[in-house]
Amino acid sequence: MVTRLQRKNHSKWYFTLARVLLFCLSSMLILILCSSLTKDAPDAIEDHLSILASTLLTASSILLFLRWEKLTPEDVGIVAKKHSVQRFLSGYAIGFSMAGAQALIVLMYGHFQLKPISDISFIDILSPLLLYFFIACREELAFRSYSLRSLNLSLGPIWALSTMAVIFIFEHIAGGMTWGMAVLGSGTGALLFGIAALKTKGLALSLGLHSAWNLGQWTFGFKNKPGIWEAVVEKGFEAEMEHVGLAAFLLVMALTIAGVLFHYRKSELAE
Repeated sequence: MVTRLQRKNHSKWYFTLARVLLFCLSSMLILILCSSLTKDAPDAIEDHLSILASTLLTASSILLFLRWEKLTPEDVGIVAKKHSVQRFLSGYAIGFSMAGAQALIVLMYGHFQLKPISDISFIDILSPLLLYFFIACREELAFRSYSLRSLNLSLGPIWALSTMAVIFIFEHIAGGMTWGMAVLGSGTGALLFGIAALKTKGLALSLGLHSAWNLGQWTFGFKNKPGIWEAVVEKGFEAEMEHVGLAAFLLVMALTIAGVLFHYRKSELAE
């Protein structure tokens, strides 16, 4: 647990902010380095190896920054606790249900179909399942462990969540996402996952939500490629359905954020 002395050491918020920015920059550089080192790997496993290596190196980087700030892994939620497995599984079920709810809303609106992929294999499902889990692990470690919890100690939850949401948005923009989708999509996701991490004082719930949400989006064809189903929009309604999909996304995200806040209402966001 965080002590009064550790709180005092975090009183100069600008030092903490500088360290967090340095950590986030190092995490992005690690991602770029690992992507470069694995570019000659077979296509089927290139992304998996890159993200897995990034995850492991990011975890090692966290340990270095924890020593710098005299914090422990328990202080930033990267150690499994009594309810971690339960929270992860609950988060996974909720995250996948969110993706299903978004798809259902769009289906109910019309001009949209989900066509099942007939020749999909077990490997075709296992590969994205692992990939999106690795991606969620890397991003939760980079944005919801040391960085978020350290800022929370110095600045409080509102500034910590806002700061990490902005950094999360910029990483996705750097990765090629449009400004609109990064702000509304990644920004809203950052708030949900950040609130889940702060409320539970750990990463299990946010990791479950994050990885299952991404897998669910792939499952229903919302990752710009077929998953278990292919998302087919009626010709001439592409722009309209994009807006409907975004509205559905914001609705399920808002409801889930409200649900997390209500369920963990007795748990403070601040340390």
